[in-house]
Amino acid sequence: MHMADALLSPVVALAADAVGVAAVGISVARVKKDEFSEKKVPLIGVAGALVFAGQMINFTIPGTGSSGHIGGGILLAGLLGGVPAFLSMTAVLIIQCLFFADGGLLALGCNIFNLGVIPCLLVYPLVFKPIFRTAVSYRRLSAASVISATAALVLGASCVVLQVMLSGVAQLPVGTFTALMLPIHLVIGIVEGIVTAAVLCFVHRARPEVVTASLAGGKLDGIPVKKTVAAIAVLAVLAGGALSLLASKNPDGLEWAVEGTLEKTAAEAPGAAAVVPGAAQADEQSGHPEESSTAGALHVRAAGIRDATAVLPDYSFSYDGENAAGTSASGLIGAAITFVVAGAAGLSISLVKKRKREAAGADA
Repeated sequence: MHMADALLSPVVALAADAVGVAAVGISVARVKKDEFSEKKVPLIGVAGALVFAGQMINFTIPGTGSSGHIGGGILLAGLLGGVPAFLSMTAVLIIQCLFFADGGLLALGCNIFNLGVIPCLLVYPLVFKPIFRTAVSYRRLSAASVISATAALVLGASCVVLQVMLSGVAQLPVGTFTALMLPIHLVIGIVEGIVTAAVLCFVHRARPEVVTASLAGGKLDGIPVKKTVAAIAVLAVLAGGALSLLASKNPDGLEWAVEGTLEKTAAEAPGAAAVVPGAAQADEQSGHPEESSTAGALHVRAAGIRDATAVLPDYSFSYDGENAAGTSASGLIGAAITFVVAGAAGLSISLVKKRKREAAGADA
């Protein structure tokens, strides 16, 4: 469900970017002393790596010609807690955009909101956590995972529709687009919920303190988690290096919904545009040439920056097309980069917070 720049106007994209930056800043400020303890840093790294790898595995939605992949926000929150999960997801999305050209640079704020803010900062505290008012059980963990992952993905898909409609760049009738977006992401969300439940139940069986600590915002000091970290790392390597090769070639839910909307519109109104207009086309169709020229230049510049930083564009060795070696390399390299970046960010935040507490204690 990663959005491309071509679906968004610069105004909507930049507004979402500002919201994304604000969400990151507020989240860093809200981090509790135990949420980024040194003991938790390796877990933050491998959890982010697992979600990166998991998002590479598109599964076919039977009878639709579409595919889907996990969002991973609820999975991260279940392992780390809401705020650490959001920051880890932000790292995943930035790496996907800059290193693999997955999602637009201008659209990064929308992707952070839809895949990060909604599941980690809204659905996790408001839907997932209340289910565990009493003891944590496998039944509650499974129910919370399925309900929360489904709710998060459907809400995210609804925000995609809103963002596209507010932009007015893509020629997509809101009724048709919504009718295709929400049902397909409902199905994808249910599948993601099952996957999330399986992973969280596995972790809870091996080391229940990890899940209970994420729910309570507690620390893991004194709790051995090396085996759990190693197991998650193995899952990330298998997902990124091997299972990614089995990913469906069908368009994902967003691409499928866009294509289906345009096809239906063209069938109902002959002569209607059959493609989502790129930045240049959208500008020519606008009634404001000066504004259009600026918007088109911004889209082109953003695309140029992203393409220049992409090491493995489209998870391959080049834009020419996918290949097995490129896919496996992308999965392994991306998971490794995510582990380092997410872990380093967590450690940095932990050290800064620790020094501030020590300085405050010394002043007192």
